[in-house]
Amino acid sequence: MNFDLPAFGIWYIVFLFSTVAHEAAHGWVAHLGGDSTAYSGGQVTLDPLAHIRRSPWGMVLIPVVTFFQTGWMMGWASVPFDPEWGKRYPRRQALMSFAGPAANFALALIGIIAIKALLAAHVFELPYKFSFTQLVRQAGEPQAGSIVNGLAMALSVLVNLNVLLGLFNLLPFPPLDGAGILEGLFPKTAGKLYDHLREIPILQVVGLLVAWNVFPVLGCLRFVAGLVHSG
Repeated sequence: MNFDLPAFGIWYIVFLFSTVAHEAAHGWVAHLGGDSTAYSGGQVTLDPLAHIRRSPWGMVLIPVVTFFQTGWMMGWASVPFDPEWGKRYPRRQALMSFAGPAANFALALIGIIAIKALLAAHVFELPYKFSFTQLVRQAGEPQAGSIVNGLAMALSVLVNLNVLLGLFNLLPFPPLDGAGILEGLFPKTAGKLYDHLREIPILQVVGLLVAWNVFPVLGCLRFVAGLVHSG
C-alpha cells in the first residue's frame, strides 16, 4: 500500500489521545477511590509519554505495524493498580474498570456533537460511502490537503475508534475491563472465577482472541453511522 503520511498522523494522534484518556481515567478513578498506585507512578495524566514508557509495544510498535498491514491501528496500554485494594473495595474496582470505557464514550459523544454542528453549518456533508475514516466529508468539491478534509477524517476516526474501544473493553473476558466490572460487582462468584483464570496467563490471550472473534465490528460501525446521521 502507498504510505499516506497525513492519514498516518491523524490516526496516530487520535489513537494516542483515545488510549491515554482511557488509561488516565482508570488511574484517576482509582485514586479517588483510595488506590494511588497509578497516580504515584505518573500515569494519571494525558501526557502520552508517561504511557508510552510503560507500554512501548502497545503504544508505538503495534499501532504502526497494524496501520501498515490493515490501514487502521490497534494497540494497548495499561495503568497499575493494587489488587488488594480491589478485593477490599470491589465496588470501587468496578467503577475504576468502567472509567476507561466511559472516557471513550465521552470522547465519542464530543466527536458526534462536533460532526452534527459542522453538518448543520454545511461545513460537512454525507459521504458517497461510509467508512471507518469517513463518516462525513468536506461539503462541496473536495480539495486535496484541505484542513476541513483532515478534520472530517479526524472526527470520523475519533468517533468510530472510541465507540469500538469502549464497547470492546466491556466484554467480560480478562484482561478486558468488562471482567473487572463483573469481578467488582460479584466478588464472591465472578471474582473467584477470574482469580483462577489469571493463574494461567495463556487464558488471558485466549480471552482476547475469543473477545475479538465475537465482537460485531461491522454492526458497531453501522450503529455509529446511524447515531451520527440520526435526526
